[in-house]
Amino acid sequence: MSSQPWGQPREPLTLKVMDAGRMPYAEALELQLRLVEERRENRIPDTLVLVEHPPVITMGRKATDGDILAPKAQLEAAGVEIHRITRGGEATYHGPGQIVGYAIINLAAHQRKVRLFIERMEEVFVRLLDRHYAISARRDEEHRGVWVGNEKITAIGIAITRGITMHGFAFNVAPDLSHFSWIVPCGIRDRGVTSLQALTGRTPDPETVKLQVVESFRTVYGYRDS
Repeated sequence: MSSQPWGQPREPLTLKVMDAGRMPYAEALELQLRLVEERRENRIPDTLVLVEHPPVITMGRKATDGDILAPKAQLEAAGVEIHRITRGGEATYHGPGQIVGYAIINLAAHQRKVRLFIERMEEVFVRLLDRHYAISARRDEEHRGVWVGNEKITAIGIAITRGITMHGFAFNVAPDLSHFSWIVPCGIRDRGVTSLQALTGRTPDPETVKLQVVESFRTVYGYRDS
């Protein structure tokens, strides 16, 4: 694959990576909001937060109540939280076995082009899957995210606050795929959801996959090692 189809930033950029471990969604959202302000004030460099959440359904700006299919009692019994948030898109499930990445990034160094920024985020996983797992993945102009056939393996949605991005991606490494039946994933009713575990037939080491995500993210976005 080509080294960088969209061109590199004019100067090398620094990316801080923060591994937050497992964290409740509300706590991670507070962390994001704090980091957005710190980035806006140039107190921190661009930052990628990696986190795993307990079961949670997040509702983007386009989500409706009809996007949740499971009865309220079932979700409560499973300990599932529901949060309405500012990112684009519809309903998304997060849970154990996912690598969720929150990108706190100043768009000024990335040509201020939102579509380009999202395409790069998709490219991170297209390259990662090809390089490390020989899996052919693609992006879709109609439905954002990363797809293997007609099954989504990475959901993507961002919000922008005064030129600083937040939210990001959810990469299905080894989640319980049955949990996606609780919702209409990203508002798409005629496609499925998959994971790295389902595609490879084995459970990947999460720490190894995190390193692969960071490596691919740095390469695609043009960051130097921090």
